Amino acid sequence: MTDRLRLGVNIDHVATIRNARGGDHPDPARAAEIVARAGGDGITVHLREDRRHIRDDDLRRVQDATGLPLNLEMAATEEMLEIALRHAPHAACIVPEKREERTTEGGLDAAGLHNQLAPIVSRLGDAGIRVSLFIAPEPRQVEAAIRLGAPVVEFHTGEYAHAFDDPDASDSLARELKRIADMAALAAKNGIEPHAGHGLTYENVQPIAAIPQLAELNIGHYLIGEAIFNGLEASVQKMRQLMDEAR
Repeated sequence: MTDRLRLGVNIDHVATIRNARGGDHPDPARAAEIVARAGGDGITVHLREDRRHIRDDDLRRVQDATGLPLNLEMAATEEMLEIALRHAPHAACIVPEKREERTTEGGLDAAGLHNQLAPIVSRLGDAGIRVSLFIAPEPRQVEAAIRLGAPVVEFHTGEYAHAFDDPDASDSLARELKRIADMAALAAKNGIEPHAGHGLTYENVQPIAAIPQLAELNIGHYLIGEAIFNGLEASVQKMRQLMDEAR
């Protein structure tokens, strides 16, 4: 079992609120400072093609705001590769991206996109950036990550979260939880560090956090929503406590 399950906090939606009216408030860099103070282990941001939340100039300011590692979520494009190489975040998580989607709707098809991903994974790794692939918890995708030489995978937990919220989906819930646990074990067995995220809340996080091979959870939208009512520091601290209790 990993000694301590890390919590990465995605602060994209602080920028979403800022961009709704323009200007500089609320500031994602300030949110990063609060996450660090509250016990978060990392900051995640997704620089999208349409810049709907995080903007280019946010990257350096967020990096400079704390000593926490920055995880840059990015599409597998030449533009995003050049930005990642220029800013040199601690990690780059390659995610699928569609302009019309509200949020990342599923995992990256690492198996089907091997030839497109291989040079990007290689160039990021050569620059000392830790590469992660955001994938569905499926053997085919884990095997693709192994072939690509990715040191990290992050499992999309959206199907688990949907099943958790459906009172008639107990069989699906058990199946999804087992699938994530099995794929975390497969990744770890093959020298890949498994992470997880998407749709995690106070109510559903503990069964995921209890999976022994998982090293990190990345949680964003829910925590920013809770911060409206309880403050960001208290919201991160509560999630941190629940994760620690699960271990």
